[in-house]
Formats: sequence, C-alpha cells, structure tokens
Amino acid sequence: MSLLQHMVFFPVLIPLLMGTVLLLPFFHKYIRRQRVAVIIANLLLLVVAVKLLADSLQTGTTMYMMGDWQAPFGIALVNDPLASVMLVLSSVLGLAAHLYACAGDDKRGMFFHPLFMFQMMGINGAFLTGDVFNLFVFFEILLMASYALIIHGGGKQRTQSAVHYVLLNLAGSSFFLIGLGIIYAAFGTLNLADMAHKAAQLDEDNIQLAKSGAMLLLIVFGLKAALLPLHFWLPRTYSYTATPVAALFAIMTKVGIYSIWRVHTAVFGNHAGDLANITPEWLWPLAWLTLVMAVVAVLASQSLKMMASNLIAVSAGTLLLAIAVNTEQATAAAIYYLIHSTLASAALLLIAGLITDQRGQAQDRLVKARAVSQPAMLGIFFFIAALALIGMPPLSGFVGKVMLLQATTADAGWVWPPLLISGLAALVMLSRAGSTVFWRTSGGNSSNTAEKVRAHPLQVIAVLVLLLALPLMVIFGGALTEITQRAAEILYLAPQPLAEAL
Repeated sequence: MSLLQHMVFFPVLIPLLMGTVLLLPFFHKYIRRQRVAVIIANLLLLVVAVKLLADSLQTGTTMYMMGDWQAPFGIALVNDPLASVMLVLSSVLGLAAHLYACAGDDKRGMFFHPLFMFQMMGINGAFLTGDVFNLFVFFEILLMASYALIIHGGGKQRTQSAVHYVLLNLAGSSFFLIGLGIIYAAFGTLNLADMAHKAAQLDEDNIQLAKSGAMLLLIVFGLKAALLPLHFWLPRTYSYTATPVAALFAIMTKVGIYSIWRVHTAVFGNHAGDLANITPEWLWPLAWLTLVMAVVAVLASQSLKMMASNLIAVSAGTLLLAIAVNTEQATAAAIYYLIHSTLASAALLLIAGLITDQRGQAQDRLVKARAVSQPAMLGIFFFIAALALIGMPPLSGFVGKVMLLQATTADAGWVWPPLLISGLAALVMLSRAGSTVFWRTSGGNSSNTAEKVRAHPLQVIAVLVLLLALPLMVIFGGALTEITQRAAEILYLAPQPLAEAL
C-alpha cells in the first residue's frame, strides 16, 4: 500500500492523536507547550492537505479502507479534488483561528487546545468519509467539541446560545439516525459508492423509502447549512461565542453544503434513475428565501459580529442556490465562492474581535464610541475584508460572484436578483459599520493611554493569513478555477470514479 493511501487518513489521525496527547499532564499543565504542539499539528495538517490535493489532481479519486476491510463493509475514507480542497481550506482556517487564540483567548477556559483538535478531527473526517454512517459519526465528534467551545470563557449570553445550539443539533442528530435507518432499509448499504451504484436499480417500494430517507438527510444537512427555516441558531451562536471559535465555525455551514453535494448530488444525481435530482425542486425556493432573509438580517445588524454572522448566512444561501441550479458549471463556481466566503467571513470575525478589544464598553456595537488604538491598521484590515465580502474587484469576492452569475445566465436567471441585492446590502452595512467604528468617535481613548489595548502580533498574523489568501485567489485564479472545475466534474461523474476506487 502506497504512502498516498495511508496519507488519506492523516487529516483525521493527526488531530486525534494530538488532542489525546494534550490531555496528558506533560501538556495539560503548560499552556505554551499546548500552543506549540497545536501549531505544529496545524502546519502538518496543511502540508498533508496540500499533498493530498496535488495527488488527487493527478490520480482522481482514492479510497482508503480502514483495517484493509473489503468495501462496502469496511470504514472508507475517500480523497478526491473536492475533499482535498476542503481539507486545505479547513487547515488554513484552523491555523489562523488557533494563532489568534494563542494571544490569550485560550486561557479563558479549560481544555481549549484538545477541543480545538477534536473539532478539526470531526471537520476533516466529514470531508473524507465515504460512508453516510461515518459522516454521522464525524458530525457528532465535531458537534461535541463545538458544544464545549461555544461556552469557552463563560457568560450568560454564550450559555443561552449554546443551549439553543445543542437542542437543535440533538434534534438534528435524531433525524439523521432515522434517515440513515430508512436509507439502509432501501439500499442495504450506507457506503456512498455502493449507494450511487444501486440508486438506479431500486424497485418501486425501495424508491419511496429512499426518497423519504433522502429528504430527512436534506433536513439534517439544511440545519447544518443554515437553510431557512433552520437558520435561526447561526447569528446568536456565532456572534456570542469567543472570537477564534467563531472564526473556526465559519466552515461549519460549509460542512452542511459539502454533505449535500456528497449525498444528494453524487448519489441522487443525474444517473440515479427515478431518484435523480429529487433535491433541487425542494431546495431552490427555500434557498432563495434563505438568502433574502439573510440580507434582511444583515441590514438589521447592530454589531460587527452579528453582521459577520449574517453575512455567513448570506454565503450559505448563495451556495444553496448554486446547488439548486444543479449544473457542473454552477457547482465549480460555488466551490470557488465557498473558499472565498469562508476565508473572508472568518477574517471579518477576527477583525471584529480586535475592534471589540479596543473600543471599551461599546465593544463591537455600531454606536459612537472611543477611537480604536490602531485605527490605520484595523481600518485597512476592515476595508480589505469589506471589499471581498461586497464582491468588488480586485479581490476574490468579485471573481466568485461573476462565476456564479455566468453559471446561471442561461436557465437560472432567477438567481441574479438575490445575488446582486446581497452585494448591495453588504455594501450598505459594511460602509455604515466602517464609518461608525472609525469616524464616529468620541476621542476618549486618546486621553487615557492606560486603557489602550493593542493587537497582539499573533492576532495580526492570523488576520493577515486570511486576508492575504483573498488576493492570492485572484492571482492564482486560473489554477484555482481549474481545480474547482475538476472537483465538480468528478462529483457529477458519480458513481464511476467511486466505483473505480473500490
């Protein structure tokens, strides 16, 4: 067995081992040792993810069977361009969020670093799994870690939002298990490759079962992806949790989007006979309303973090619309936009955290307050993130929006109005937020140097990592769009690539 085949397991193995080791007394009692260990682990994850991406572009789909059990009975991990792109994204985001936390946020509660690693393990596992049941398992791992991370640092608002988040996800987990039982009854398997192969061969009774199970899974994935009316947990959860945790959670809705692609596009796609494309007719009106309601929420936002959280909901609605369009070109554009929106929204959350620290009691609320200690640096950071989220040139947001508009020109023009209006809403609110934070100041901060708070170098590095990725997505746009097109192509070729990997 080649090193590449073993390497497919590394994005799960590295955070699993590191999270376990960090619980030992040698690490647990020494915060600096934990920080260094997790930084090394995050760098290793990034290297492995880049290697897996390069190999997937050359070899296509690779399936790794745990314990060398024969498919479809063993635990399968699958690497292809889509999975490896998501692994690179999660590695970059995890590295930036953790660097920001090392400036002091990690001291505000216990077990931050082990929980962070287990969260990364769950996210990476969800991207790699080739089995729907193991998708449930990795969902539960990332959810259990996220339950603790949400209340990191304590506080009434965090506890309230955590209770809401936990209850909704417990209900979602119940629906997930019921859906899995129905899917297994219909297909006799939960391996994605095997399901894709059998989808067109089911008899009438099993077709109805499969449709019921697929719709239950759509509800579960819609909850993760903040699909209306299951999206109300997102703004409060993201805006009240610790800043680095909120930045890491920027990829959580994308796990739901990714799961819809893996199950409903790859298994219930064009090849699935009577089960083909059962999702778009249900998805597109809900996705359209999700985007519209998120735009309204952006316009009503009263704080930077709440606005950033609602902009994440806007990006989720945009991606759900692209899924409803259900074409290879739209999916390729959506993958590019997913990368951009995750990085840009996470950067805005980190910038909002820096502004919160420097504005005193006003925190990140959009009200007149004392000036921030570093207006030039934070102003530049905010301006770059705002340009990207609005979708203006020369940053990646403009390229992503143009790709989505081009992909929906022919037969999905109904996508254009909400996409364009969402950009206008972002322009209005980010302009208002920037003018309020940096221009409507009382000047109180300059009179009391003892109260000045300056950004830690690690926090600055974390923000720069995310912001620099946005112009790089444009500079290397040709290569990146080729990767996204390749990822979409393999996704729409299912079950052939998965069957060949068995």
